[in-house]
Amino acid sequence: MNFAGIGWTNVQALRRKGIDARLVVFNTQPAHPEADENLHLPRGPAWRRQAVQFRALAKLLPSTDVFHFYFGLTLVPKRIQFPILKAARKKSVFHFVGSDIRGKSPDELAYGRLADAQIVGSYDAARWIPEADVVPPGIDLGAIAPVPPRVDGQLRIAHAALSRRRKGTELVVAACDELGLDLDVIENVRHDEVGPRLARADIVVDQLNSGWYGLFAIEAMAYGKPVVGYLHDEAATRTAAAFGVEVPIVRTTKETLATALRTLAASDEERRSRGAAGRTYVERVHDADKMADRLIDIYSRL
Repeated sequence: MNFAGIGWTNVQALRRKGIDARLVVFNTQPAHPEADENLHLPRGPAWRRQAVQFRALAKLLPSTDVFHFYFGLTLVPKRIQFPILKAARKKSVFHFVGSDIRGKSPDELAYGRLADAQIVGSYDAARWIPEADVVPPGIDLGAIAPVPPRVDGQLRIAHAALSRRRKGTELVVAACDELGLDLDVIENVRHDEVGPRLARADIVVDQLNSGWYGLFAIEAMAYGKPVVGYLHDEAATRTAAAFGVEVPIVRTTKETLATALRTLAASDEERRSRGAAGRTYVERVHDADKMADRLIDIYSRL
């Protein structure tokens, strides 16, 4: 599964490092149609799907050294996947992206230890798998030129609502209405439509519930936009210690969102300084090429 385009971004960055990396997916998704090979996994009886999956494994096994699995999914059922890989002397990685592990018990996540390594995308997600390596999601910064927030005219707020309930979208709408701010709610669009809308924004509101940020906030910071969101303090502290840079997101809660937006809207200097800090942060923490180096280090230890 090319969840949020993470797999495709990693494959592209690994290739730039000289690694023969390929992304194979069961099916592509409307928002992220990228893949080197789409298995077009059929609906219907399980045996039809598994026939496609086993053919793919037979094709990939001879030429593959490391199988990097995303979202807790394996190419064939787990009870068969790992004995086959062990017999063939192939290595494996489970790469969890957040929603696949959040809120689950240690017993529910014990299957992760079947792989030779585990990866999570943040120190917030590490709460569920403490032994995992942390590799933040990367983006291709060369494809994004910063567009600083405006210092005059009507300010525009951008917010992505993949799930309005999980993101706290109704609270964002209410806060913008209260303050008389224009709000662009980005939902049900292809990923390549998100960037131009972020470029036109002056402030970006991420999420108010989960306690950490995702790719939408990362891209917003890459565009040099100040980002507002709810963060868990411990994860922010661990991230700053690990990467040597403070998380620049303006921290807020459901109750303080309007106040945070009012403060940013009133200060041109604060918007621009926060936006510049965001770009510096993603260059340090979310550069896809730097994250590829971390992946290669993990592969080399297997």
